[in-house]
Order: sequence, then structure tokens, then C-alpha cells
Amino acid sequence: MHTTDDLQKLLEILPQEIQQQLTQHPQRDTLVEVVLDLGRRPEARFPSQAQYLSEQLVTREQLQACVDRLSHFGADNRAGIEQTLHRISAIRNRTGEIIGLTCRVGRAIEGTIAMIRDLVETGQSILMLGRPGVGKTTALREIARVLADDLNKRVVIIDTSNEIAGDGDIPHPAIGRARRMQVARPELQHQVMIEAVENHMPEVIVIDEIGTELEALAARTIAERGVQLVGTAHGNQLENLIKNPTLSDLVGGIQSVTLGDDEARRRGSQKSVLERKAPPTFEIAVEMQERQKWTVHESVMETVDRLLRGQHPAVQTRSVSEQGQITITHEVPRVPLGRQSVQRTQPTSTPILKRPTPTRRVLPFPSRLETNPMVQTQPDWQRETIPLAQDTTEQAIALYPYQMSRSLVEQTIEQLNLPIRVVGGVERADAILTLRANLRKHANLRRMAEGYEVPIYAVKANTVTQIASTLQQMVGRDEQAIGSRSPLEASVPTPEWGKPAYNGDEDDEWDALEEARLAVEQVVIPKGQPVELLPRSAEVRKMQHEFVEHYRLKSTSVGTEPDCRLRIYPA
Repeated sequence: MHTTDDLQKLLEILPQEIQQQLTQHPQRDTLVEVVLDLGRRPEARFPSQAQYLSEQLVTREQLQACVDRLSHFGADNRAGIEQTLHRISAIRNRTGEIIGLTCRVGRAIEGTIAMIRDLVETGQSILMLGRPGVGKTTALREIARVLADDLNKRVVIIDTSNEIAGDGDIPHPAIGRARRMQVARPELQHQVMIEAVENHMPEVIVIDEIGTELEALAARTIAERGVQLVGTAHGNQLENLIKNPTLSDLVGGIQSVTLGDDEARRRGSQKSVLERKAPPTFEIAVEMQERQKWTVHESVMETVDRLLRGQHPAVQTRSVSEQGQITITHEVPRVPLGRQSVQRTQPTSTPILKRPTPTRRVLPFPSRLETNPMVQTQPDWQRETIPLAQDTTEQAIALYPYQMSRSLVEQTIEQLNLPIRVVGGVERADAILTLRANLRKHANLRRMAEGYEVPIYAVKANTVTQIASTLQQMVGRDEQAIGSRSPLEASVPTPEWGKPAYNGDEDDEWDALEEARLAVEQVVIPKGQPVELLPRSAEVRKMQHEFVEHYRLKSTSVGTEPDCRLRIYPA
């Protein structure tokens, strides 16, 4: 790699004492930036440490002398040195007076994109991600040069703060034959992006720091016109952009959709899921963890889809050694535990649930304030089933919770230490757990159970007490009791030994209010997303309405009886 830094020009604007210290410093070639703050000691920062350069405090006169040697500070409080890549940023007090300077060293490093040159040559749009100081702008500058000089493409750089091509009207030689368009004010960057496409017929547009929704929309417009985009955005990983409502359009945008029953069962997910809204603006994404180690997503579309479905994406890790040797490692995506294939026993005429009867013992239930029958705070693939501690010689029952809170079922199994594991589809299940209401409304559920010869266990309500009673009877039932009933009629009532101590109506009201509280505090307020609760009676819904009003949120009843339910909206 060949490095050009023009470091001496940056040192010349600094006070004489600091110049001498840095000129003789053994780590001069790796200097990142020099910080001058009024009334503090001057500081030099290197990749691995920071050092004070003098015992003398920085004065106003020294700061002003530095400012006088610079060009004009723009609206973004940045200035530069003519025909160099250095950037000087100012800190001002409330009256606008400069009281601090950050003098950042700009370097042009040829060969810094050797790890991804094959991707640059494909003509696909590339998005660079990484923390500040990891080298995004340096890589962007080198990509522009390679595309313009080596691949003979018409390249236009949108240089908002003159950081890519340097300060002044004549661009730095580091960008090669690429052209540079300057931006008068940072808020006008999106307009200059569109102007570049309309007026100068570029084949490639290079943009640094896409940070607003207007810039993201402008980038999409450019990509749809067939122009290759190379840019950087705020965020360390691709997942950061998915969660960022301002920039999520760069990866296709995110929307909430409602799946049909069959599709939700096939995926083993909830009916309401997040999906990508449109094709991504950038086809390739590069996460720059370190200067010599980058993670590559060759298909942003596939990566985003897998992340939204709770799956691990297929990525590449590319690194370069000090000798210039490039290593590419392909990471095979892991299969979430809850979705791994399970070897099933062929269905026979005998019932599947033949298990030794374990000792019945009722453990204390988790606090009802810690459980939520509707809201899940993590995708299913992040909640791995905990290995069972009791009776390890016994094969665990594979249970499929149909349209029920999977997290609540798993919590109950863990608390009671039952030989049951939760699976994501009826084809892998030994038993189905569902609400009694689903047996009346979903005839296809009975047909599926008949086809796989899987018994259905129905509960009255989606609560810890009801689920616990049913699961305990499921594993504690003797073979004669199981065989004496039709698999499709295995609707388990609450047993006498597990009856709750409180009235059923009071239980429903308590669960309804607790469900509303958790929905508000875990989803609506922190995530700004609407939530639909479970169907309730008109009287219980009225209590939920009044409860939600305490949070100054709006709610409405949706659906028709008996499926009428409350929908809570963010403020």
C-alpha cells in the first residue's frame, strides 16, 4: 500500500511547541488527530493511545492563530487546508467563539480496498458501514479512484464537507480522474445528489455519510436510474440500519404484515411479522470492524430477509495480513434451535403420548407481573429451549403451541421442569396445544391433527395457570387414560390438584390488565408500534380502555364479537 498524508502541512498550522513534539514523535506516521481545547493541555491521539504534547495549557491566542491559517469554516463547523485531505472541526461556545479544534489527519492509501476490489468491479452498489475512525472515507476515496482510473468509468463525488477530495476548488490527486461536486450546506446534499445525475451523466455516484431520510430517498432515486452507488452510512452493522427508521430505506424499508394461518405455521412464527418493503438501494454491504478486517454481505436482500425472519445470515469475513495476503472466510448460517429438523417416529395406530408417569409436583409459578400472554420481546430463534434436567432417559414430548404465546409455554415448561420441548410445526410435533376457541374456528387444525395422528390439548385461556395444568396432566397421564380418549378430544380441564386459588372472572380481568400494561410498556412506548391484545368481553375491554388512558395513549376496539379486541396506538 502507498500512503500520502501531507502531514507537514497540517503541522504548520499548529503552535510551534506542538509542531516540534509531533515532528520528533516516534508514532508520527500513525497520528489520527490533534485536539486543542481552551484551558487544557494539547493532546495527540494515535490508534492505540492518546498522549499529552505539552504541560502548557492552550490559550485563546493559540487557537486564533490556528484558525487564521485555515480556510473558512462552513455551516457544519468544518474547515480544511488547500489541496490536502486534512479536516479541522471547531467547537464553539454559546456566542459562536471557537474554543476547541479537532485537527484530523487525512490520508490517501492506495490499495486499501484490495479486499473488496472484486466487488467494486461488479458494478453493483456498495454501502460501507463502520464506527468513526475505522477508515470509511479513506476506502471511499480509493474506490472512486479505482473506478475512474482503472475501470474508466464516469465518477462524480458528492463531497459535502470536502473530506473526500480535500479543501479548495482543485480536488486532491487521490481521487484520480473522478469529478467532485461541492455542497454549499449539509442540508442540501440530497439536492446535489439528484443534480449530479441529471446534469453530468455519471456512471457512478460516490456519497459520504448518508444520514437523513431525504438523502436516503435521493439515493434510491439514483439507484433506480441505473447509476452505481458507493456510499457510507451511520451504523456499525447492517442490523443497525434495519432498526433505524430514518435509514432503513437503504436496505429496502421495513413494514409489518399479517400472515395467513398456513404461512405462519410454515414459518413457525407469529401472524404479525416484519418484512422488507422494497428492493434494497445497495446490493452489497461491507461492515468495517477493523482497518484490516471487514465483513461482507454479498446480497443485502437475502441478509435482511433472514434477519427479519430470525435467522442467521450467510456472510463473508475478509482480512488482509501485513504481507498483503487476503483471506476470505465463508460463515455458514446457523439453524436456530427451535427450527432444527427433528426425527419423528412414524405414526401408528397406538397413541403417540406414551410416557412414564413422573412424580407430580407443583412448583411456584413465575410472578404474573413477569409474564405476558401476547407480547414477545424477542424473536423465536433467540429463545433456545433449555435442556431438561429431570429424567434424562425419557424422550421429551415435542409440543406445537398453535396460535398461543410460545414464550409463555416455554416459561411454564422451564418452571415446572417438564419433559417437553417446543417445536415450530405440526409435522414435527407429538402433541398440539391450543385454545378451545381455535378448535371451533379452525377446522383445518383438526384435519392436520388427523393427518399426522397428533392429539390436541385445548386450554380455556392463554394464562400460566391454564397452561401449567394442561402440561402437567399431559406428562402425568397414564397410558390407559391416554388411550381411552380420542386424540382429537383430548381437551384437558383444570385438574383438582392444580386449581387456582382465585375466582376465574377475577383471573381474566387481572390477565387482561396485565396484558395491556406489558404491551404498553414493552412495545407501544419504547418501540412506537401499535399492538393488538387478545379478544375480551365488552366489560373487560372497557377496563383495558380506561387503563390505557392513564398512559395518555389512544385505543380502539377492532373486530366483531366474539373476537373483538383492543388495539393500542403509540402517542
